[in-house]
Amino acid sequence: MNILNTFFNVPVLLDSLPVLMMGLLVTLEIGVVSILVGLAGGLVLAVARLYAPGLVRTLIVAYVNVFRSIPLLVLLIVVYYALPFVGIRLSPFASAVTALGLVSAAYTAEIFRAGIEAVPNGQFEASAALGLSNRHTMVDVILPQAIRIVIPPLTNNSINVMKDTALASVVAMPDLLKQATQAQALAANPTPLIGAALIYVLLLCPMVLLVARLEKHLNRGKR
Repeated sequence: MNILNTFFNVPVLLDSLPVLMMGLLVTLEIGVVSILVGLAGGLVLAVARLYAPGLVRTLIVAYVNVFRSIPLLVLLIVVYYALPFVGIRLSPFASAVTALGLVSAAYTAEIFRAGIEAVPNGQFEASAALGLSNRHTMVDVILPQAIRIVIPPLTNNSINVMKDTALASVVAMPDLLKQATQAQALAANPTPLIGAALIYVLLLCPMVLLVARLEKHLNRGKR
């Protein structure tokens, strides 16, 4: 046995490719739904942190700090294995999306908060002088400017969420990593894991390059 036969066995890779593609589809489903949940939740938390009463703001800060500190693997295990003991039973897909969405929302809330705070105070003051309500100020004036600022970090966060979908295998989701692990066991060869790694690279590399282009474009716009 040499390194090519062990790690880059083409027949084994071709045999495992169909199940890897099925796993990729599951990974994309979990990733896309989790990203959307995180974006929506993070935006709501960031805006509520600006306008909600003091107690609510305190709770939001606590949520953000806690869910940015909890390891995602631990949260997945709690959601899938512990919640049934209190009468909440979620499917593997719902458990994965819930855990990923909760963590993503915490990070996204901080990204949106930083973006909103980066908008000059004069924009708020000008909106108030025009008689705009808080809702119109945020929707029509502040958010369009903040979104331009937060696109690169939001894209980075989306990349991290997509990579973290690999942890969904611990709750029996047949994602890309789970399928690769099973294919490796059946073939007694690690080539399917190498194939899964290559698929992750092909999936995420365009997003990484997009972040770099966005940052360069936005920096050019500032100059």
